[in-house]
Amino acid sequence: MAKKEKAVELKTKAEKISTGHLLQLKDIVNKINGIKFNIGNMEAQKHNMLHDLAVTQDRVAVMQDTLMKEYGSYDVNLDDGTINWQTTPEDVQRANNEK
Repeated sequence: MAKKEKAVELKTKAEKISTGHLLQLKDIVNKINGIKFNIGNMEAQKHNMLHDLAVTQDRVAVMQDTLMKEYGSYDVNLDDGTINWQTTPEDVQRANNEK
């Protein structure tokens, strides 16, 4: 018995993808590029904001130093400017003795 050979149709190699697939692929790649661009912008904004935060925290430290030299404390109520003096056990005892 002789084996029967199957005839297989081979497709020729395509040189290009279809216009529809090309448009879909371009759309996907453009969306990826747009997202990456936006992430880069956000990272740049984040960097600038972190820099601004560090500068502002330095300003707070300078202000605390000024308040400490001027008033002896930098613990201040931000609503009315009242100094929140820390009470020590000696202060509590003195206040009790004055009653």
